[in-house]
Amino acid sequence: IRNDARINWICKANKKHRELRGLTSAGRKSRGLGHGHRYSLATGGSRRTCWKRRQQLSLR
Repeated sequence: IRNDARINWICKANKKHRELRGLTSAGRKSRGLGHGHRYSLATGGSRRTCWKRRQQLSLR
């Protein structure tokens, strides 16, 4: 793969563990991204909001 000019983009440093960072198409859908400029206003539209929501303790 490293020697093939068409697909050696996979070996770049910024492509490592895209699935863990939510950068794949499925990950972006689960984060609520890619549905227009106002769709990001929904709850959990950013990585920070998603993290904060998971850290909060819900007592009800």
